[in-house]
Amino acid sequence: MKTLLILSVNGRPREDAVAGNALLIDYLRDTLGLTGTKQGCDGGECGACTVLIDGEPRLACCTLAHSVAGRSIETIEGLSHEGKLSRLQRAFHEHLGSQCGFCTPGMIMAAEALLRRTPQPSRDAIRAALAGNLCRCTGYVKIIDSVEAAACASEVPA
Repeated sequence: MKTLLILSVNGRPREDAVAGNALLIDYLRDTLGLTGTKQGCDGGECGACTVLIDGEPRLACCTLAHSVAGRSIETIEGLSHEGKLSRLQRAFHEHLGSQCGFCTPGMIMAAEALLRRTPQPSRDAIRAALAGNLCRCTGYVKIIDSVEAAACASEVPA
């Protein structure tokens, strides 16, 4: 049975009829068409589905959609503004933090939460913040370099 789900996604208010057992990842991908949030392990082990809920990273594959009613959800699509990449998206592109790209949205969302809390994190803090996100390409050095570069960059490119 579907019931009304009221929340904010990427700054826009939403009201949608959603099944009580629907997962947040299915709501985002199937109902809203926000396919940037990836479905990896489907068990909360890889972090590919990381989104921000009220600014905190959370796994969309382990979260019931109705459990976030009334809250603010941010996905990778919400980070760019007016077609311009965010500082993290730019840094991942420029510093080769994206390899095959599958884990990248989850990595960037976890890093975004970190940079909001700690604008100039240490490499150890970056590693700790991304510990729940797995890269199957095993290229963590470039990912950490990308987050470090984003921390030093302004939000809007010159």
